[in-house]
Amino acid sequence: MTLKLPSTAMATAIDVGDADDIHPKNKEEVGKRLALAALEMVYKKQIVGSGPMFEKMTIKGNEAILTFSHIDGGLLTQNKYGYINGFQIAGPDSTFVWAHAKIVGDKIVVTSDKVKAPLAVRYAWSDNPGVLNLYNRAGLPAIPFRTDQWKGLTAGQEFQSGPRF
Repeated sequence: MTLKLPSTAMATAIDVGDADDIHPKNKEEVGKRLALAALEMVYKKQIVGSGPMFEKMTIKGNEAILTFSHIDGGLLTQNKYGYINGFQIAGPDSTFVWAHAKIVGDKIVVTSDKVKAPLAVRYAWSDNPGVLNLYNRAGLPAIPFRTDQWKGLTAGQEFQSGPRF
């Protein structure tokens, strides 16, 4: 949501981080990605400064078809069989299940035998989503996203910082 503000960019470290530490050890890669974002946005260089970012979803039968920006000539997966990890899909019951995702042209098609009428898709939408393998041709990882605006587990809960006595 912050990216809706003017002059903001983001670099994901989801593929170089450590599940047990919020601070990625590979700071050089994070720095390179932040530099790419600055070169594209601030200095107007003709480069791709981000990994694939979700743009829109269309539904066709039991398929959710996803369109992305920042694909740098195409999407790719590092899985030799073409499997893309980290996608979940939900229908009218709002229950997310693991999904099959495949690259078709410059889009991702997401399906599941358990969801006949898809309404929402999530990608890497958890604290530790495991090994992710969706990239653009520039070698930058896809940004985690969700297509829904359904209330999360913490919706309506007040955050309190500082010590409680």
